[in-house]
Amino acid sequence: MSDQIKHECGLALVRLLKPLEYYHQKYGTAFYGLQKLNLLLQKQRNRGQDGAGLATIKLDIRPGQKYISRRRSNSSNYLQDLFESVYTHFKDLPPERINDPVWLKANKPFMGELLLGHLRYGTHGDNSIETVHPFIRENNWISRSLVVAGNFNLTNITELFDKLVSLGQYPKVKSDTVTVMEKIGHFLDEEVQHLFNWYKPEGHNQMEINPLIFDNLNIARVLKKAAKKFDGGYVMAGMIGHGDAFILRDPNGIRPAFFYQDDEIVAVASERPALQTALGVRRTDIQEINPGSALIIKHHGEVKQEYCIEPGKKLSCSFERIYFSRGNDYDIYQERKNLGRQLVPAVLEAVNFDLENTVFSYIPNTSETAFYGLTEGLHDYLNEKKTQDILQLSTHNDKEQIKTILSQKPRIEKLVVKDEKMRTFIANDQIRGGLVSHIYDVTYGIVRNHLDTLVVLDDSIVRGTTLRDSIIKILNTLKPAKIIVVSSAPQIRFPDCYGIDMSQLGKFVAFNALVELLHEDGKEYLLDEAFDRCVFENSKQFEEIQNGMTNLYNQYPYEVISAKIAQILTPKNIGIPVEIIFQSLEGLHQACPDHKGDWYFSGNYPTPGGNRVVNNAFINFMQKKEVRAY
Repeated sequence: MSDQIKHECGLALVRLLKPLEYYHQKYGTAFYGLQKLNLLLQKQRNRGQDGAGLATIKLDIRPGQKYISRRRSNSSNYLQDLFESVYTHFKDLPPERINDPVWLKANKPFMGELLLGHLRYGTHGDNSIETVHPFIRENNWISRSLVVAGNFNLTNITELFDKLVSLGQYPKVKSDTVTVMEKIGHFLDEEVQHLFNWYKPEGHNQMEINPLIFDNLNIARVLKKAAKKFDGGYVMAGMIGHGDAFILRDPNGIRPAFFYQDDEIVAVASERPALQTALGVRRTDIQEINPGSALIIKHHGEVKQEYCIEPGKKLSCSFERIYFSRGNDYDIYQERKNLGRQLVPAVLEAVNFDLENTVFSYIPNTSETAFYGLTEGLHDYLNEKKTQDILQLSTHNDKEQIKTILSQKPRIEKLVVKDEKMRTFIANDQIRGGLVSHIYDVTYGIVRNHLDTLVVLDDSIVRGTTLRDSIIKILNTLKPAKIIVVSSAPQIRFPDCYGIDMSQLGKFVAFNALVELLHEDGKEYLLDEAFDRCVFENSKQFEEIQNGMTNLYNQYPYEVISAKIAQILTPKNIGIPVEIIFQSLEGLHQACPDHKGDWYFSGNYPTPGGNRVVNNAFINFMQKKEVRAY
């Protein structure tokens, strides 16, 4: 992706189903759980660059012993720093202690059977250590102590916060995570109190009631009540002090969550390949947590999925498939290749089917897999063309003619190179601007001056500033006859509010293209009408709110907006034509048939909160307010 945007966080949870002694005997270490958690986080580090944290819970601990341990880091090398700080507790121990799991659990922190890790990619707010998950809600009742971490954005945090206040709570911070934790905590307290009141009249003393609460605590009921009004995309993980754990997924399955279970371990991660690598298992052994469901792991080891929210239409985030998730997942790899294949007809038409005078390349690094699909599609086209050419020969004995036909191939080159060592940290924008244009470099001597058309694939175009200020400028130094930039994603037209840092319409080049077209055609009044619609929609009851600006895009064909985007992103004085081709929505859905969350492309939001956010974003744009829309 040429435009860097912040996005979803990453989760990892490990529940050891055997005593620590078992893992020491079988795997030679009592640190098996920590090692697996470390690997799960390492293999998902693409999901967080602002910090990492972990928490552990020890099972069956006597009163007076510390059972929850937590460590967080927001340093530049956050994962290394996180685990080094954990392992400092063990570095001076003699071998007999390191190899004594019973002693380690009784005397050292982080030696629990239940472990939760988180990678933070902050979409807004500060990046202090206080914003790094997991969060802890401590209580002297072990069954009321709660640890929470999540990959989520909620669109109605103000309403949820106000509801907590109406219940008599006094949250210390108005933030997504604290509000979610307190909301779950409120109903956890209520459930524990209900069980206590149920067993107390039967003559049990407090110590006898605790195990009854542990066994009969209904986590699904707690989550049903807590999440009843949640609006957004989320995967929320929690651990309760006595050892119950849960992972709750939103009813549309917007955010990803996978798990693996055998008789030794239950492990959860945001991405499937992380589980495959960390545990050495096949992808077919890994399950996806169902939308609207919670994976619940009881303290005694029982594991089950329970519906907590009525599931809606599955609309998992297609941006996960295009860009965010790592491409070593089998399905994602195939889908990204399919995205490239879908573009072949449009690309061939754009170059007038002249492959002899066209050079194909890609913008590193995340578009590489889609580029493989594009090149495979080009080869398929040429193979069909070669077949037809051979069939049309007057004689099939002309070896030289056949060799000439068979020698045709697309000109595939790696022309764009990303200079990973370039750091544009200088504050002065004029000085920094000169450096930005050199983040990428090119391979010289391949493109024939003023003869070859240059086609470069990017996985998506959000703002387009890097294309305009860097990539197209440096491609122009190769002196092609024409530059065609191809996006494997459709035009990004609308804000996201479910985990991606894209909430201001004025930062989307597709929206800016639309506005310019409306101004050029004297249709500014349509913007004012849309403003009135957005204000009206947001005055409705929450569940009835609709997207008030969708119809604006219906004024122009897709290709007209693409042409205006190309005009906006063409640097001044480069002297050659620039064309931009975008994936179609139909092509996206054909490439990723099971992941149809496309609201940032289509404006079709799965929740009322999404519609309210897009209306707020448009209102902010019209009022010239450069603020988040939620």
